[in-house]
Amino acid sequence: MAGKYTPLEKYLLGLPEDQNEVVLSFEQIERIINAKLPASAYEYQAWWANEKEGNHVNARAWANAGWKVESVDFNRKLARLVRA
Repeated sequence: MAGKYTPLEKYLLGLPEDQNEVVLSFEQIERIINAKLPASAYEYQAWWANEKEGNHVNARAWANAGWKVESVDFNRKLARLVRA
């Protein structure tokens, strides 16, 4: 079942296997998913948590692709992901 964050999962899966990190702006993520991120993504670290279970479909998208969020810069609106 395709969800809002499926394009992000596909984007991460499409990165070269030897690429071990990627920094994406919130705006880039919004372009990838063709939708705005929720306000909580701009405010709360918990939105970026690395969990495979639960209701956070956003976290499942990067986890399913084999990535995890390493850090988030809320001032610069950047997320750094690394291969899990």
